[in-house]
Amino acid sequence: MNKSELVFVSPPAFSHMVATIELSKRLINKDDRVLVTILCMKAASNPVLESLIKSLVGSETRIKLIDLPQIDPPPPELMLKSKERYICANIENHIPHVRNTLKNLVSSHSNSHSNTRVSGLVLDFVCMSLLDVANELGLPCYMFLTCSLGFLSVMLHLPTHHDLIGAEFKDSDPDVTITGLANPVPARVLPLALFNKDGGYTAFLELARRFRKTKGILVNSFVELESHDAVRSLRSDGKTPPIYMVGPIVDLKGPPHPSMDQAQDENIMKWLDKQPDSSVLFICFGSSGQDFGASQLREIAFAVERSGYRFLWILRSRQKLTKSSTPEDITLPEGFLERTKGRGMICKWAPQVKVLAHKAVGGFVSHCGWNSILESLWCGVPIATWPFYAEQQLNAFEMVRELGLAVELRLDYRMDGGGDVMAEEIEIAVRRLMDGESELRKKVKERSKMARNALAEGGSSFNALGQLIKDVIARSE
Repeated sequence: MNKSELVFVSPPAFSHMVATIELSKRLINKDDRVLVTILCMKAASNPVLESLIKSLVGSETRIKLIDLPQIDPPPPELMLKSKERYICANIENHIPHVRNTLKNLVSSHSNSHSNTRVSGLVLDFVCMSLLDVANELGLPCYMFLTCSLGFLSVMLHLPTHHDLIGAEFKDSDPDVTITGLANPVPARVLPLALFNKDGGYTAFLELARRFRKTKGILVNSFVELESHDAVRSLRSDGKTPPIYMVGPIVDLKGPPHPSMDQAQDENIMKWLDKQPDSSVLFICFGSSGQDFGASQLREIAFAVERSGYRFLWILRSRQKLTKSSTPEDITLPEGFLERTKGRGMICKWAPQVKVLAHKAVGGFVSHCGWNSILESLWCGVPIATWPFYAEQQLNAFEMVRELGLAVELRLDYRMDGGGDVMAEEIEIAVRRLMDGESELRKKVKERSKMARNALAEGGSSFNALGQLIKDVIARSE
């Protein structure tokens, strides 16, 4: 039996790598003819990433990891100007190593007269500068989008915007009509890179111009969430390649965390076990939550206390925390811990998927990263939106305005100059979120069932993955 090897390239970011590995597992489990090789870039700022990735792959023999050589990172001042330009520059610096590795893979199969051939290169969307390498080697190139279909709609619109305007977006710009999104999009909820004059806008424009040059786009979403009509409208121009809605791709076991010991994990779950169903408010902002100042933390605390709900608050601060740090090390209202003792728990980290899946959790105040959104939908837990950066504002807009699946706390909040969100506003959103009889809760529960059905045999994402494999194999024969 002939084998088709797909080579994935992802940036050295844990969330992107997790999605890549989970998708790889689905591919090899779907069809015995498929093998996967993942080219791994080293992250000097995250030395534990390599071991975490290997632990996720485990003993799976049909997924191979190849470490690319360590390179010198771009100058740090570039990061200060534009994180997106820095990331893209780092990817571009890997081009010679990716080219050599791919050449070696292709020639090794040819020289050994193997029944395996490299059938395609699958690039994370931030790695699209590697498209030229695929073309050099005559390899079909596909793109894996770890974000939403709404984000894809914005990126496909970007070259058109540039042809008309020729410059970055501004907050004062009028709402934008974008194919694939039903409602006009306020400029302030567009990805922050599109406003950046120091390389961020240009970096995203260069990526976006390559999207339509691929053989297909894999999206971490499902058509029951972001509709068939949206997919059809995006492809109506005759230039957009096939779109494969293969999500939701989530790591249901949850990634390990170097600072989390088993005892603390067990304490969290034991505490949740004692709480009534759907009674706990889960507050977690990802790694970005560490950027809150003392005044904002106090506003959150006031809101949580006044709401009266039970809560699990993942709390980080700008100060460096150690394993021995306690909530008392962080500026909270005087007496807050005593007044909320018994109905609240504060910790520095928690296994997010396990928490969301627990029957005691009834609502999630989230930064609206796409992975967190998919995890909450999978578990049937409604969200209150508090985006910070990247494309999170767009995700919040889509969840609230496009899909009606979240409570609006803020849509256009930004960490740089966003100002504090006051306790009254937070409390109002929390009360709406935790309303056990709301239509929102029912809609989210319905989407949870749809997400699971999409991945089940005969479901929309199950079939999309099968069609992708069929197309890849047909193109390589």
